[in-house]
Amino acid sequence: MNNKVLIFLVFICALGACSSDEQSITHSESEDKSEILTKSIKYLALGDSYTIGEGVQDSKRWPNQLVEEFESNDLSVDKLDIIAKTGWRTSDLINAIETNNPKDFNLISLQIGVNNQFSNQDFETFVEEFDLLIQKSTQISGQNNRVFVVSIPDYGVTPFGNSWGNPEQIASEIDMYNNHISQKCSEVGIAFINITDISRSLGDSEGALAPDNLHPSGFQYGLWVEKILPVVLEMISE
Repeated sequence: MNNKVLIFLVFICALGACSSDEQSITHSESEDKSEILTKSIKYLALGDSYTIGEGVQDSKRWPNQLVEEFESNDLSVDKLDIIAKTGWRTSDLINAIETNNPKDFNLISLQIGVNNQFSNQDFETFVEEFDLLIQKSTQISGQNNRVFVVSIPDYGVTPFGNSWGNPEQIASEIDMYNNHISQKCSEVGIAFINITDISRSLGDSEGALAPDNLHPSGFQYGLWVEKILPVVLEMISE
C-alpha cells in the first residue's frame, strides 16, 4: 500500500478514537448529573416552631410545601422527616439529634435560634451550639452542598412581638443572630436563605400570620418556599 495512503488511514482512525473518547466523557458527565437529578430526595428538616409549622396544617408547613414543589419539578422524594418542636433552643435540637440519631438523608435544612434570643440566652452560647449544629448537619448529609440554612424571621412585627417587647430591640437582636448564621454558612460553604425580609414586609397584614398572631401562616410559608426552592434546586443539580 502507498505510504501516503497508509498514513492518511492511521490519521483518520486516530481522529475517530479521539472523537469517541470525547463523546464518552461528555456522556459520562451527563449521566452523572442526570443521576443526581433523578435520585430520590431523603429530606430532614431541623428546627423549632417555624419548621414544625406551629398553628398551621401539616401540609402548610414550609418543609412540606417545599417537598410539593420538588415533586412539581419532577423530583422524587423518598421521605421527609422533621425534628423540630415549638420552644426549642439550639441545645434542645442538639439533644434531639443525638437521641434520634438520624441517618440516610441527602438533604438537610436547619432553622434555629429564635428561642435563644427570646429567652435572652447568652449569645456566645448560641454561637457555639449553632456551629455544632452545622457540623452535625453536614455529618448527617455527608457533604456541605446538601445542607441549607434558613434565617430567623422577625417576630417583632407581629401583634405578639409588639405586646411582649420592644420591636426595635427584637429586630436588632434577630439581625445579630442572622449575621452570625450567614457568616458561618459562608465560611463553611453552606447555602443561606434570608426569609427575614419577607416576615418584615408582611408584618401583621391580612393572611400573613397563623391564628396565634405570632407564627407565619401557610401563605407566608409559601412565600418562603418561593425563595428557598431555586437555591435548593441549584444545590441538588451540582
